[in-house]
Parts: sequence; C-alpha cells; structure tokens
Amino acid sequence: MRRFTILILFIIVSLTWGTTWLAMRLTVETIPPIFATGIRFIFAAPLLVIIARITNTPLLFPSGQRTFQIFICLFYFSIPFTLMIYGEKFVSSGLAAIIFANMPVAVLIASIFFLKEKTNIYQIIGLTIALAALAGILLNESSAQNGTHWQGVIALVAAVAIHAIIYTLCKKRSCSVSVITFNALPCLCAGIILTMAGWCIETPQLTTFSLQSWLSAAYLGAFAGVFGILCYFFLQQQASAFQASLVFLIFPVIAVSLESYVYGYAISFYSMLLILPLGLGIFITLASRNIKLSKSRAAVTQN
Repeated sequence: MRRFTILILFIIVSLTWGTTWLAMRLTVETIPPIFATGIRFIFAAPLLVIIARITNTPLLFPSGQRTFQIFICLFYFSIPFTLMIYGEKFVSSGLAAIIFANMPVAVLIASIFFLKEKTNIYQIIGLTIALAALAGILLNESSAQNGTHWQGVIALVAAVAIHAIIYTLCKKRSCSVSVITFNALPCLCAGIILTMAGWCIETPQLTTFSLQSWLSAAYLGAFAGVFGILCYFFLQQQASAFQASLVFLIFPVIAVSLESYVYGYAISFYSMLLILPLGLGIFITLASRNIKLSKSRAAVTQN
C-alpha cells in the first residue's frame, strides 16, 4: 500500500509540475508578468490560510525567524516566481522546464558555497555532465531564436539560482517550519505586493485578459500552488529524498511533450538528444548526494 501511495503521489506531482510551465505560458500571453504572478498567489493564499486554520497550523514563523519570513516572501516567492513567468515571454515552456530541472545541481553548487559542503568525485561528474548538456541545449535552441531568447534564459536561470540559495539558507538557519507555515503568509503577502506593483508599473487592462489566461493563473495558484505543494510534501514524507527528487527527471519530459501537443512546437532533435545526458547528470548528482547523506547518518548513528 505504501509503494502504491508513493507511486500515485509521484505521478500527481510529475503531472502537476509538468503542466505548470504550459500554464505559465498561457497566463503571460495576455497578462503582464508581475501582475500575473501576483494574482497567481492571490488565488493560492486564501486556500493555504484556510488549511492552516483548519489544521491549527501557525501562520507566523517561530520567534527569531520572522524577519527571515519576510525574506522568504521577497526572495522565494515574489522575485523568482516573477522571473519564471517573465522568462516564458521569451522562452518556450518546454525549455523553461528543462532549465528548472537543474534545481538539484543548483542546490549542490549553493551548498558548496553557503554550507561549505564537501563534494565527492561522482557529484562533480554529475554536475559537469548536467551543466555541459544544459549549455548545449541553450546554445542549440538559441540558434533558432532571436536575441530576446537569452533575456528569458537569464531570467529563468536567475530564478533557479535564487531558489537554490534560499533552500540552502533555510538549511543553514535550521528553518524547519511546516509546509503550510512556509507557504501561506509569504504567499499572501507576495500576492498583495506583486498585484499592487503590477497594477502601478504595468498598468494592466483587465478587459484584454483572455479567459484562458485567467483560468491558467487560477490553475497555477489554486491547483499547482496548493495541491501540487501538498502532494510533494506528502511524497517526501512517504518516500526517500532521492525518490522524491526523481520528479526533476520526469516533469521536463511532460512539459516538452505537452507543448509539442498543444502548440505543435518542440525543441530541436539535437536538444532532445541532449536531454539524455542532462538527465544522467542530474541523476548522478541526486544519487551521489543521497549515498553521501546515508553514509553520514550511518556514521552519526554508530557514534
């Protein structure tokens, strides 16, 4: 039963994360990126707050961590999520998903700098393969795009880097709040800040927003932003960290396939081939990190 539960959760998370990228592209077709990110969080936040109230989960971080909660609002939610949806104005949803799939690699790099984490040869090999394959994909795809392609790539890479840094800082500060506490209030505040900022900076015309964009924003917030987060949290509870992280190998394939089906567009054949070494590099990084953590826990237990 436990294996079946893990499998179902894994499929749900993979499908949710895989469809998120197309939803972002559909949202930003008629809604400006800052305002779009704001209403995405506005759709998600009330549901998270309700869940917090029902489960008696605190909305505030523990005393001493509340300044960091403001930091989370700005640098985990507001800035990187805006960069993600902004990037999709210039980059295909499939390529955006491929870039974001390198999060395990980015976390490893951030851990080396911020946590002084020691690496082994397998982690270096995995990191090198993944970065080389990603560079090949980006260069190959740029040949078929105009100069704005790199504008989107830089925004997406920056979003990945910021998320990886925040993850390592949370680990460094031993910030171990519940997933609801981590998301609810920062999400609400980010939604208010970005909606107001978008209204002032982008001066959106609500009459120009398509129903498709509204529904996509609602999907990103209410479904992917709540249901997807909770399912991944439950997956992490049921499965090992390594098993849960394998989602990063699956959702880009779903995103690329879905974009090809909906738009009739796919990344080039050579980029498709490079996904294989990219996935291999990410897998080696995840596997070697998992083995290293297992050995560390075993050593602590023996002591």
